[in-house]
Amino acid sequence: MRNVLLGAPVADIDIATQLTPEVVGRAARAAGLAVHPTGIEHGTLTLVADGQPFEVTTLRRDVATDGRRATVTFTQDWAEDARRRDFRINALYAAPDGEVFDPTGGGLDDVRARRVVFVGDPETRLREDYLRILRFFRFNAWYSADAPDAAGLAACARLRDGLAGISAERIWAETRRLLGAVRPMRALRAMDGAGVLRRLFPEAEGLERLERLTALELVQGWPVDPMVRFAALFARDPEIMAGLARRLRMSGAERDRLVFAARDQTDLSQAMSPRAIRRALYLAGLQVVLDRVMLATADDDHAGGWEAWLREARDWSRPAMPVSGDDLMAAGLTGGPEMGAALRRLEAAWIESDFQLGRGALLALTRA
Repeated sequence: MRNVLLGAPVADIDIATQLTPEVVGRAARAAGLAVHPTGIEHGTLTLVADGQPFEVTTLRRDVATDGRRATVTFTQDWAEDARRRDFRINALYAAPDGEVFDPTGGGLDDVRARRVVFVGDPETRLREDYLRILRFFRFNAWYSADAPDAAGLAACARLRDGLAGISAERIWAETRRLLGAVRPMRALRAMDGAGVLRRLFPEAEGLERLERLTALELVQGWPVDPMVRFAALFARDPEIMAGLARRLRMSGAERDRLVFAARDQTDLSQAMSPRAIRRALYLAGLQVVLDRVMLATADDDHAGGWEAWLREARDWSRPAMPVSGDDLMAAGLTGGPEMGAALRRLEAAWIESDFQLGRGALLALTRA
């Protein structure tokens, strides 16, 4: 409902109901829908219609909370369900005919003002789930038109140590979503001022490089990339990046991007020729080079001589080595170390030729 009223893209449709999960499940199966108990302990079933998933959650109220999870019981009261939600813009409901209901009495006003305000007392909402501290800054980055709500911001600052009990996976998921906002800097500056950024990431060097990067994204038309933005917060040190990836339990692909963006395994400079750029792209890979060039551009505070790099990189397609191990075996080489060494020599010669040597020329080198 929130995104519809804000004119923002709608990624999914969540359905609330007074029916219990058991009744919902029976009705859905009778209608031929697939039913998955994705959050049954909190009253949520995922129903699949024509390949499209819909989360259906029974109205509920909290019985007990510990700052990470809640024990709930079901209710028939829409206002009671709304009171347990985090922000007033997330406590809006719409009937099938489109009529909107605002049980907190402030959600529609918040939509009109584009602001993020906690339901009721901010500290109470945060003590129920400390991840709401990060959600406060994420929702401000995505939806707020002004500085964060003062009462909510002060509560986040006071209770920031509660984030220590939140799982690394949840911290990283929220951080990544926050960094995916087109203009996240106002929220991030507030997060930094409240001590939350330093509480989560004591290795962070500050927001200056990230500020320059986000400004360049708008000027240059670069895509929003949360991974590059995250890397911009830290020193270009592979050990720091690897440590962050371990602590946040990132995927292997995410870890590699951070580490390779910091590692100087292929020297890059603005003065490199197109031929040298292509060599670096082949050796390091397109994503690594793009990440490093964008970070280097942010360091320089202007696009400058990196413009040619970015043009070359975006137009580049990785060429395929024209000679394989099968070709060398057909030419009389045996397998094992001899084969590997020969392939490495041929690949080096092929790269040195700016990828111009063809299969015949390379095979001739093996006979030379």
